[in-house]
Amino acid sequence: MPAIVLMGNAGRIEARYHHNKTPNAPLVIVLHPNPLQGGTMNNRVTVALYNAFVENGFSAIRFNFRGVGKSEGIYDKGEGELTDTAAVLDWIQSINQGERPLWIAGFSFGSLIGMQLLMRRPEIAGFVAVCPPANLYDFAFLAPCPVSGMIINGEKDVVCPIENVNKLVEKLNNQKGIKIDYRVLSNCDHSFKNDLLTIKDCITEYLNAKYVGAAVNM
Repeated sequence: MPAIVLMGNAGRIEARYHHNKTPNAPLVIVLHPNPLQGGTMNNRVTVALYNAFVENGFSAIRFNFRGVGKSEGIYDKGEGELTDTAAVLDWIQSINQGERPLWIAGFSFGSLIGMQLLMRRPEIAGFVAVCPPANLYDFAFLAPCPVSGMIINGEKDVVCPIENVNKLVEKLNNQKGIKIDYRVLSNCDHSFKNDLLTIKDCITEYLNAKYVGAAVNM
């Protein structure tokens, strides 16, 4: 997974990219948690998400939001980070032309940014949101949510409490044509310390079910 540098409207964006050589391999953008709490593209959960998609046949990219690592700019309370993500989406599409599924995945703050982009880019076919911070941000913008997806949360998460995530999932599942595959990991907190493999297994199961025979065979 070579280090690459992309250009965004705040300057350089530091990223890691894995290219799958299978023709028309699906694409995924993976987003890290809040930089103000130390979130980077090398966060353990973010890397686990990235690896799960790579192992399921995706071309995958993860990157540092502006002001993180070698990415230029400063934290912009979500607005600039959304612009960064759109720039990364444009880049990965530019080097992977032709019709193919495009997914967005994120952890905590990254899941918020990913779901905001979901509303703006109709080519996004699915999402995985780990610990969406429904206690801190209003997800009412998902009305209607354009695609189904997966949400994962820890039963004992106090950063993104399960009670708030439950309500978000219920609202989404009540929308016509939307089905959220919701996984609650028992005895697990926000760190997912001993549950990274479980997250990867959940994503693999979901992709296999969605694409009937594994994403790698799309």
